[in-house]
Amino acid sequence: MKPIIAPSILSADFAYLAKDLEMLNRSEADWAHIDIMDGVFVPNISFGFPVLKYVAKISKKPLDVHLMIVQPEKFINEVKALGAHTMNVHFEACPHLHRVVQQIREAGMQPAVTLNPATPVAMLKDIIQDVYMVLLMSVNPGFGGQKFIEHTVEKVRELRALIDSTGSKALIEVDGGVNLETGARLIAAGADALVAGSAVFAAPDPEGMIHSLKNL
Repeated sequence: MKPIIAPSILSADFAYLAKDLEMLNRSEADWAHIDIMDGVFVPNISFGFPVLKYVAKISKKPLDVHLMIVQPEKFINEVKALGAHTMNVHFEACPHLHRVVQQIREAGMQPAVTLNPATPVAMLKDIIQDVYMVLLMSVNPGFGGQKFIEHTVEKVRELRALIDSTGSKALIEVDGGVNLETGARLIAAGADALVAGSAVFAAPDPEGMIHSLKNL
């Protein structure tokens, strides 16, 4: 089965955002990955809902919304209003994670949980059967273009073992430093979905890169 490819629009050219979104619409990309940063949970600010309403209007790809923010549950209704397919919240930002996951599902979206690089997979044992997807950060969140953290490959294997042993149907997504080389190793380890930013939007042929990632 081919991997799910979710290009991150954080790496798009915001002076020509419509052009890049139309490229994604034409491409073999499965989702459009959207990173929302608040400058509190992560040391950067990306964009807010006025921009995302524009993205949602143009994008024909399902929106994979990744909230790198404190108290993400405050924005469930705003994310729902975008027509998002997936709402992804950080384990580290949600002391009442089970409640947040249920609220996301009740709002009609697929609930996903993200782990930072230093957060063990074992922390998901009691929630793994309730989530649609787990996103493993393979860089420290907050900035694009970072170097891939090698331990992530083993972390994917650990997460796959947890999913299999519990009977969970959760997908495994990886974000950070994903390119053809790291992507191939992640897929071999058990990943289902790849978020790619710089690898796609900095490529001479972004559509061709998406095709290559899709066919790893």
